[in-house]
Amino acid sequence: MIQLIDLKEQFLSLKHEILKEMENVLESGQYILGPKVSELEKNISNKLGTLDAIAVANGTDALVLTLDAYGIGENDEVITSPFTFFASAEAISRVGAIPVFVDVDPITYTIDPLKIEEKITPSTKAIIPVHIFGQTADMDEIMELANKYNLIVIEDACQAFGATYKGKPAGSLGHAACFSFFPTKNLGTLGDGGMITTSNLEIANKIRKLRTHGTKIKYYHDSIGYNSRLDEIHAAILLVCLEKIDLWNQKRKMLADRYNHHLSQSTFKLPMAKTDRTHIYHLYCIGSENREKYLQMLHKKQIHSGIYYPQCLHLQEVYSDLSYKQGDFPIAESLSETLFALPMSPFLSEKDQDTVISALIDEVNN
Repeated sequence: MIQLIDLKEQFLSLKHEILKEMENVLESGQYILGPKVSELEKNISNKLGTLDAIAVANGTDALVLTLDAYGIGENDEVITSPFTFFASAEAISRVGAIPVFVDVDPITYTIDPLKIEEKITPSTKAIIPVHIFGQTADMDEIMELANKYNLIVIEDACQAFGATYKGKPAGSLGHAACFSFFPTKNLGTLGDGGMITTSNLEIANKIRKLRTHGTKIKYYHDSIGYNSRLDEIHAAILLVCLEKIDLWNQKRKMLADRYNHHLSQSTFKLPMAKTDRTHIYHLYCIGSENREKYLQMLHKKQIHSGIYYPQCLHLQEVYSDLSYKQGDFPIAESLSETLFALPMSPFLSEKDQDTVISALIDEVNN
């Protein structure tokens, strides 16, 4: 089977370094929020050019804690994309706020800034643009709207570590940003992990308190918080991977360029990267009205593929009370019905990629 994301090969490429770092952590006796976590926070804030970074248990918690730290809660409205993983909206609901969806741009698949303003009401407190599949949203236009209406912008950068927008890294473009280190992310660990980046030190301090049960001093609590702490082993693994991330992202772009070149004459809708930003291709998704035919063919030929995402968030049963309906966001809905992901990872060989490409072209020509 040609894997969609080859996590085994990624681990094997770093096996000795990772096992050595894990052994060092085990021997240290410090397992939660220790020196490795602090080092990871410092290295990521330096890399992304923010004043601070706060490690948490996972990407979903990163979103929840950030919303909470900004005081967003009951009956507030937060604008976001309907074409994303559920956590982007779930975090809004978790703090008692209401997700307000806006259709996406047909090129980047990120939230369409031209459609945001009409959804802003007196209850709107924030915008969460999702840098989907590894390409950033149109952040200048979004920040302009945020400044006009005094809104908070929280980047959902969970799929975009290393992506840039006009030369600036994802994670430094809004008021705060959230990352996931789930194993399948382009920067991932061997389990769960998350990070929040911000240059607002007051918010950073609030998040640090929230992640440890709402306390600055152990056993003394002045607020209700969460238990959302990154452990030392995951931090140590991420420090090893962080040294490789630029090389891995370059390999992803090279593979994406090969897909684009060989499939350019096909009928597939191919991903497009805008010229003012770098796409790191966390996922490489192509579109076809005959998606099921290609999925079945790839499966028969032992090529792993996936659908991201089969149902838009505004049509999820849990949000039926928000009264959205089929047809409200035609671009997002079309993407959910046509896109599918091809194998993509820094450890995908050109030979295996050529097998994928040949299989698709052969099916198109049959």
